[in-house]
Amino acid sequence: MSPAPKAVCLLSGGVDSSTTLAVARRDGFACYALSFDYGQRHKIELEAARRIAEALGAVQHLVLSIDLRAFGGSALTDQIEVPKDRTPEQIAGGIPVTYVPARNTIFLACALGWAEVLEAGDIFVGVNALDYSGYPDCRPEYIQAFERMANLALKAAVEGRLRIRIHTPLIQLTKAEIIKLGAELGVDFRLTHSCYDPDESGRPCGACDSCLLRLKGFREAGWADPLEYRR
Repeated sequence: MSPAPKAVCLLSGGVDSSTTLAVARRDGFACYALSFDYGQRHKIELEAARRIAEALGAVQHLVLSIDLRAFGGSALTDQIEVPKDRTPEQIAGGIPVTYVPARNTIFLACALGWAEVLEAGDIFVGVNALDYSGYPDCRPEYIQAFERMANLALKAAVEGRLRIRIHTPLIQLTKAEIIKLGAELGVDFRLTHSCYDPDESGRPCGACDSCLLRLKGFREAGWADPLEYRR
């Protein structure tokens, strides 16, 4: 019996990335989870990522440190207030201050380097183009462009030994559909974290865009979110 193909799976510890890891496992991949300590104010998500990687049987879970506070420019990495209590129309109305400049490009580039070392042709990322906060690096055209670039950039790809495929299994799903899929695949959402502005104990605020989208998803799925919110 041939060994399972390897895949690098970007894992933040939230609903989307956790479900994406579960999809990769379902599809028969040996999963190498990759998370980032990038100076984010919600660093508690890394503990959630550790829990999820262990629960879903990742072969390895690597946490890279890249301090994006050196650039700033985002409410997640700079002294900028996290927006709260925005309406769905406001959330969908433009690119918010929680956008981290070039974050997915940086993360995917690191995943690409690890994939080449592992001789893994598959990278999974939980980007979503429906229930999301307007980030430009979550769009299908961005992922397609990155995949084309990836196959021009790697020695193994140029030599014909590796073909990179960027998998985005959630990109056209609503948050409710993602939650239902994750539950079907055994994701324990009690282990996840989504909030951009948790308190010191890690409790989610319940008012930032990420919390509101998550709560909306659980509500539309017909389930209660298992997390305890500050309000």
